[in-house]
Amino acid sequence: MKKSKLLALIPLVFILFACNNQTLKVDRAAEIIAIEDVLESYVLANENQDFNLAEKIWAPDSDIILYGTDSDERLMGWTNIRNAIKNQFSHIEATYISVSDQFIKLNESGNTAWFAETLNYNFVYKGEARNYSGLRFTGVLVKIDDQWRFVQQHLSLPANVNIGK
Repeated sequence: MKKSKLLALIPLVFILFACNNQTLKVDRAAEIIAIEDVLESYVLANENQDFNLAEKIWAPDSDIILYGTDSDERLMGWTNIRNAIKNQFSHIEATYISVSDQFIKLNESGNTAWFAETLNYNFVYKGEARNYSGLRFTGVLVKIDDQWRFVQQHLSLPANVNIGK
């Protein structure tokens, strides 16, 4: 009799254990809004040349990466990205960035996201107004210590190569 009661309890224990270990439900809408806020903060950091804000948005790791618009601009690690941001801030002024066509995707567990958006990037360099229209900005963010941080970015300029047209 004891053995049959024990056998009947085993499935109940497994069911209770499984219920207690269910993964937390991700509030996808709230996470998307948080990611939108990070992307907006990054625009503001660039417009206001706010290095401290930019630093809070990037993961401080050596294996993060940024591909810039120059063909040789492949920056690995926070140290290299930090130096590039500081260099950019020292050479340009009066930055204004408009964002369009924003797309954000969140993975199932809610700890990784990727995005794509189009930027019109206006600034002054050596007293001359310049702009990049249709700049493509993509990247990956990871939630670290409950904060969304960049781990990868890629900026590219559209080219008119007329292949297949």
